[in-house]
Amino acid sequence: MTSCCPAWVKFAEHHFHNFLGNLSTAKSPQQMFGAVAKNVWAKENGISKEKIICVSIMPCLAKKYEASRHKFKDGGIPDVDYSISTRQLASLLKQANIDLRTLPESKFDNPLGYSTGAADIFGKTGGVIEAATRSLYEWVTGEELEKVDFEQFRGIEGIRIAEIPVNGIKLRIGVVNGLGAARELLNKIERGEESLHAIEVMACKGGCVGGGGQPFHYGNFEIVKERIKGLEKIDSGKIIRKSHDNPYIIELYKKYFGEPLSHEAHHLLHTYYSPKKRI
Repeated sequence: MTSCCPAWVKFAEHHFHNFLGNLSTAKSPQQMFGAVAKNVWAKENGISKEKIICVSIMPCLAKKYEASRHKFKDGGIPDVDYSISTRQLASLLKQANIDLRTLPESKFDNPLGYSTGAADIFGKTGGVIEAATRSLYEWVTGEELEKVDFEQFRGIEGIRIAEIPVNGIKLRIGVVNGLGAARELLNKIERGEESLHAIEVMACKGGCVGGGGQPFHYGNFEIVKERIKGLEKIDSGKIIRKSHDNPYIIELYKKYFGEPLSHEAHHLLHTYYSPKKRI
């Protein structure tokens, strides 16, 4: 099960403790970014990580709690120091009378400034598991995936089940948005009424684009649908659309992490949600 939504993770810790061992060990994008910024980017630029303050701008209010968790500190230094919402950023820009449209354009710092289309769709329901499946298919089959759009994962229904054939195996994958829907699906699994290979869960309706820190849509969900379409358009316009093809990610592993799930990679990019004791 995915672990990039901190509201879902906290929900699981309180209500579905027996599923914690099934959560992905991968940190969320926010925490990975902070860990790489402080331990890789800082090193490459000759800056002590103690001197870096990492501020994330997120569509999610639960990211504030996530950034404060002790498990996301290394030697007492948090991966992310402060997390503000997109709505808070807009308020700060208005207070300071800053019009983004009048500012000169500049480039992001790499390796943190480049993203694939797979990264962009993380912000919508079904996007995380679609990005993962693009990589999974090529790793398992050894063949290049010509059609990267897995439309089976797309939609806004609370629970969606997709079947993806990979190397003669029919993968059953669940996509959930909304914690009520998550409770419904997990209860079915506990009762033996459903069996899945993987599940993506996002707490907010529509995914991160409908997050609690986003500009208010006042119940007009058409706004969230347009945000979803926007992410899909960005993805379709990217030259590289699969996460594992990102040249900067490849370089990071070569220079710093070695193989996936290596000791070095696990130290910075992974964590566990222990099922040993009830939260």
